[in-house]
Amino acid sequence: MYDKPRRSPRHPFIAIAEIAHRESGGRLSCQVAKLSRHGCYIEVPNTLPIGREVSIKIFAESECFASTARVVYELANSGMGLGFEEVSSENQALLNQWLLKASGKPVNNEGGQDGSA
Repeated sequence: MYDKPRRSPRHPFIAIAEIAHRESGGRLSCQVAKLSRHGCYIEVPNTLPIGREVSIKIFAESECFASTARVVYELANSGMGLGFEEVSSENQALLNQWLLKASGKPVNNEGGQDGSA
């Protein structure tokens, strides 16, 4: 099991993802189960080796998040944890929106948290 402390909280988040192997060019479809600012956990029966570099696209709410990532842990026949590596500012903003919604915190009309700071 993965015991390393996390840099940011993970939130339940159900979405479809597409993983592309950067070396072979192969692709696989899977489901995201958890999402954080620094990575995600995807459910897939055939995991990739730890350290493998991939490109990931996550599709939710009619939008697409794209990033490069690296496999940081695997649970055989279950899924794997990916750490995001190269995230553009546009994709980071989308990820932040999804995480805010997933956290259950109120959102105001400007997309921020409800209430004053």
